[in-house]
Amino acid sequence: MPRTTDGDGTPVPQRLLAAATRLFAEQGYDRTSVQEIVEAAGVTKGALYHYFGSKDDLLHEVYARVLRVQQERLDAFADADEPIEKRLRGAAADVVVTTIENLDDASIFFRSMHHLSPEKNKQVRAERRRYHERFRALIEEGQEAGVFSRATPADLVVDYHFGSVHHLSTWYRPDGPLSPQQVADHLADLLLRALRP
Repeated sequence: MPRTTDGDGTPVPQRLLAAATRLFAEQGYDRTSVQEIVEAAGVTKGALYHYFGSKDDLLHEVYARVLRVQQERLDAFADADEPIEKRLRGAAADVVVTTIENLDDASIFFRSMHHLSPEKNKQVRAERRRYHERFRALIEEGQEAGVFSRATPADLVVDYHFGSVHHLSTWYRPDGPLSPQQVADHLADLLLRALRP
């Protein structure tokens, strides 16, 4: 059975994901071999296949781990006992910050999503749809309460915000003039201004 940790206690699956993320970001998914990943992680191919069935599974997990965190955080904002404006603004800003904090993962995924098997692609789309539906429900809640304008359909508002989020990897730079929180605040404020009655 493969070792579950290395000398410093890092679990093998985390080492594999870290190596895959770095290599996919540097070389691209299609130009990275399984051998390069296991060498960079310091494990055998057997260890990789013990934790991940394929390179495709690694690509899926690169994205899924970020989406899991974002879904948990969105659920917490949505379920909070706060006014709808505060919950939506918090959720809108949070997805920007968590995307920037995981910019390599997001970039890799959007560049390489077409490499996923049809089954994995379908699974990712379902996971993203669940996230977007929960976000849309916040907008609809505010629209139904008369807090947000109904002039723009909630689906279009969601597409508008997430279009900005999904393109962060094309322009955001950590050494640029805006911090992740500043970008998040600007985009969340734009969203709320678009929803004013």
